[in-house]
Amino acid sequence: MNKKQKRLLWRIIIAAVFFVPLYLISEEFVKVDMPGWALIILFLIPYLLVGYDILRKAFLGIKNGQVFDENFLMTVATVGAIVLGEYGEGVAVMLLYQVGELFQSYAVGKSRRNITELMDIRPDYANIEEDGVLTQVDPDEVEIGSIIVVQPGEKIPLDGVVVEGSSSLNTSALTGESLPRKVEVDSDVLSGSINMSGVLKIRTTTEFDESTASKILDLVENAASRKSQSENFISKFARVYTPIVCFAALALAILPPLFIMLTHVGMDHYATVGTLWRDWVLRACTFLVISCPCAVVISIPLSFFAGLGGASNQGVLVKGSNYMETLSQVKVIAFDKTGTITKGNFAVTAVHRSPIDEAKLLEYAAHVEGFSSHPIARSIQDAYGKHIDRSRVTDMEEISGHGVVAKLDGITVAVGNDKLMNRLSVAYEPCDEHVGTVLHVAVDGAYCGHIVISDEIKESSKAAMEALKKAGVEKTVMLTGDAENVAKKVAAEVGLTDYRAQLLPADKVSCVEELLKECSGNQHLAFVGDGINDAPVLSRADIGIAMGALGSDAAIEAADVVLMDDDPMKISKAIRISRKCLGIVKQNIVLALGVKLICLLLAALGIANMWVAIIADVGVMIVAVLNAIRCLFVKDL
Repeated sequence: MNKKQKRLLWRIIIAAVFFVPLYLISEEFVKVDMPGWALIILFLIPYLLVGYDILRKAFLGIKNGQVFDENFLMTVATVGAIVLGEYGEGVAVMLLYQVGELFQSYAVGKSRRNITELMDIRPDYANIEEDGVLTQVDPDEVEIGSIIVVQPGEKIPLDGVVVEGSSSLNTSALTGESLPRKVEVDSDVLSGSINMSGVLKIRTTTEFDESTASKILDLVENAASRKSQSENFISKFARVYTPIVCFAALALAILPPLFIMLTHVGMDHYATVGTLWRDWVLRACTFLVISCPCAVVISIPLSFFAGLGGASNQGVLVKGSNYMETLSQVKVIAFDKTGTITKGNFAVTAVHRSPIDEAKLLEYAAHVEGFSSHPIARSIQDAYGKHIDRSRVTDMEEISGHGVVAKLDGITVAVGNDKLMNRLSVAYEPCDEHVGTVLHVAVDGAYCGHIVISDEIKESSKAAMEALKKAGVEKTVMLTGDAENVAKKVAAEVGLTDYRAQLLPADKVSCVEELLKECSGNQHLAFVGDGINDAPVLSRADIGIAMGALGSDAAIEAADVVLMDDDPMKISKAIRISRKCLGIVKQNIVLALGVKLICLLLAALGIANMWVAIIADVGVMIVAVLNAIRCLFVKDL
């Protein structure tokens, strides 16, 4: 608890200790003919002790022209009850209302603390090594290209590349993934990760303001400013609802007594005219207590706030509760291929050889391609997996658009495409079994086989499509610039319902516009991408989802949802989180308004008293807040 909450708690305890015995023995005071003013003073002590801040807020609201709020409702209702001689009920209403306020404040504070702890990734300092001594500096002062030292247990302050050391990183605050990530020399690291074991030296690649940690914090902090339709509705509802119930209570206090006095209908139920007016004014006060919109006004924003925090904990950053609402209604999802469904890096996926074995074929190709940093060459070197002795390679000739010819241990080796084989008059075998880039290998003019290099499909892509179908997504479409045969194979392997191939960035926008026409009613379309060329499409879709960990800044900026670990499985999780959040919002609206309408009717009929009013107000608020906090717990969705 903070200091303000502790002070309120002590006020409630002291007021309750004074009030409860007083209420229990107040009848005895009446029997001994204690003056009315003395009894009022005794009850005013706990009333003012626990409720002076509510009275003050109500007065300031009236002074500033903002009359109709919950403070005004509570003040009028409790003061009215005391004036009518219902001292105990008036104090009890204020006391229990403050209990509800304390609970609500604690719940909201706890929710905010949970989210703050989840997103506690802002580094306090960066270590710069000077003459063998580590100096702590502000991360803002570190320039791109600087070498920083991160010791075990410290947060990585800036994005960069490991230049020395190896370790395991805790990235749970960024990605929601609990398993540590191993890094070594040349590994990319993100700010906000926690170094768990070895000492790392990192060459920074961004300034602090552009680092991953800063971007995440900025996204989370700004998310609360983007209100959902439900929140906007509740805000407007409260502004209209409160004056209406105030005038309704005034009418309840005046019109029925006047009608009874003029028509004498039901007058026999009242001993005197004063009793008549007292009864209906008390009903109006009870009506005001019940009508307080706290449960709705507090629980709806809290539900979305908790939902945003729960999603952040799972590595899904939603930029606002309005996007949370849209995400819950997604029925069509369009995907970019490279970096979204596939890993975005090349790897050897097949080796067809004759007459030499696979290892020998890879050895020839890896050594001949050993001088190149091209991704395709690197993929062959990785597949070979052994040390490449460049001294064995001589007379290397790279033929642009064809391939490479060189001598390996005095043997002439040619590695390239169909054009290179035709150029060297080598009869080659086309590859019809696999889709990807095909590199043929010839040794001393004799064909030895070919290597297929493809962009690997992510391990979770197929499972992600199945999860989306279970989540109610009706159509999944891949939009790619790749050739038709590549797109067809990937779509079939992953389980997409449709695909469009050989598209330029502008074509993707046109395809999304066509798909948008297929959505009707509350159905929405999402686009998932990661590259800078995806930014226009991300902006055009109803909701854009960016693969954040490896995605471009432009894609992250244009997107409405960012997945921090590039795992497509997180898309279905994000949809389930949003639907849980919206479900809880609807539950709270129905609960709060339903109970209040019933109790308002009972109050108007004289069936509900002040104690029922408290249950309708404070009780419903507590239940709604507890229900809202459930949005934080989304790990097992």
